[in-house]
Amino acid sequence: MDWSQTALQPDFLGGVFWGFFRTPESQRDWSAIHKALARCEQHFAKLERLLEATPFLLGETLSLADITAGTSLYRYFGLEIARSPLPAVERWYQLLQQRPPFRKHVMIPFEELRGRLDY
Repeated sequence: MDWSQTALQPDFLGGVFWGFFRTPESQRDWSAIHKALARCEQHFAKLERLLEATPFLLGETLSLADITAGTSLYRYFGLEIARSPLPAVERWYQLLQQRPPFRKHVMIPFEELRGRLDY
């Protein structure tokens, strides 16, 4: 949970989602976005290595670790950005999508936020 809050979430939400998706195209800082994307690639590579051996982050069953880290996946995979292949993360994401609470509380449309810096 701490790793997700202090590493993945700031780089993805603050760097990529806000920098790329929420910022109008004419105002985007591409250098900062690319740096945040590179850090996200490293974070998702860590998740990939963990998930190569188990269905969930801590083993055979869903845990709070999956919930906190998994909340970024819906938006990450919904953005028009280049991504390295992450077969284990994608499999994990499919497992999370099968859960009704994940669909109800995480998979919320976000298109209305495109290019909007206001809340």
